[in-house]
Amino acid sequence: MARLLTYHSPAPGQVYPTVAMLLELRRCGHEVHVRTSASEVERLGALGLHAAPVDPHIEEIEIDDWRGRSQVDSLRRLVRAFAARAQLELPDLRRAIAQIGPDALIVDNGCEGAMYLAEASGLPWAMYCPYPPPFRSLDAPPHGLGFRPARGPLGRARDRMWRRLGDRLLAPELRPLNELRASLGLAPLRTFDEQYLKADRFIAFTAEPYEYHRSDWPSSVRLVGPGLWEPPAEPPPWLGTETRPIVLVTASTAYQRDDKLIATALEALAGEDLAVVATTAALDPAEFHAPPNARVERFAPHGPILARATCVVCHGGQGITQKALPAGVPACVVPFCRDQFDVARRVELSAAGVRLHHKRLNPNRLRAAVHTAITQRPGAERIARLFADAGGPSAAATAVEELAIGGGGDGAHRDASPTIRSSA
Repeated sequence: MARLLTYHSPAPGQVYPTVAMLLELRRCGHEVHVRTSASEVERLGALGLHAAPVDPHIEEIEIDDWRGRSQVDSLRRLVRAFAARAQLELPDLRRAIAQIGPDALIVDNGCEGAMYLAEASGLPWAMYCPYPPPFRSLDAPPHGLGFRPARGPLGRARDRMWRRLGDRLLAPELRPLNELRASLGLAPLRTFDEQYLKADRFIAFTAEPYEYHRSDWPSSVRLVGPGLWEPPAEPPPWLGTETRPIVLVTASTAYQRDDKLIATALEALAGEDLAVVATTAALDPAEFHAPPNARVERFAPHGPILARATCVVCHGGQGITQKALPAGVPACVVPFCRDQFDVARRVELSAAGVRLHHKRLNPNRLRAAVHTAITQRPGAERIARLFADAGGPSAAATAVEELAIGGGGDGAHRDASPTIRSSA
């Protein structure tokens, strides 16, 4: 059996998708160590994982892309925050490797410093990604823009133009990353997304056909379906007596100025024969007025609520979206930033819900969008069946075992002729 070390970035949306995989690895007899946010150490330790906190200075670096004056400004803020964290992640992971002596590494794709050290370490390593894969493809539109997949020569020309523009915009942000790579003896990155294909395995917590089909999936990629673990919790007492259809409305666990979504949903659905449950997460629930058919709480266990829900209204975080669809619950997605535009488009094209841009958000439009989304349960149920076929925690654990004990740590990412690869 192998000794494994996982390195997380300090955000629940990056931590929780891996937990079922890590527990499966532990069940198979592997010794699983985790470096994670301080708030999750006790929780993960109670599950039988060897958990310790990342350098606390990493958690002190604010992700402030919500302050961006434009989508480009928001992207640059996000990239710079990750680069600042990378400077601390590199020595932090180096210390963890020295302490634990792992046989293989599992690294969050939001931890650039840890990624580079893993690449330079000589150890077999896997990268995991809990949101739409950010590397480019001939078949998928540029990451982060929410475009439909291209059709015909004009569509492909559109994608080429936006990729060139994105490469130019991010070129200055590569300098500090390449300086960090040079300190480890690694070759410089030519494009920002190139770094995501350096691992021996890329574990994508998603699956086709919700994820766009690509004829050029790199051979390192494993599509394993969503990571659905959440902290165990009893169903809320009111749930057993609620007889109305339930609409779950959620905001991001990381502050993203999406308070308008909660407020608009409460207003839009106030007169409907629905039970509205709004979880505000990073937002103060006291800021919102709940009509008689609604309850507003900072946190509530999503699992038991989704089992009864008729629709989810969300900001388009991959976490909540890919919890709704496996439960067969359609989503009304209102994207605000980051990869949320891509998530919203995937939901729309999967016929598993509705996309409504935040700039068009008002009570009338949202009410209509919710009612349309409710009719799309068959699409959500179809995606649920196909997600289940991807293999889940077992497929993810197998991808790691290929490296740790199966001799798979052979630099598969260096294959110049990528092939389609799925764990379905």
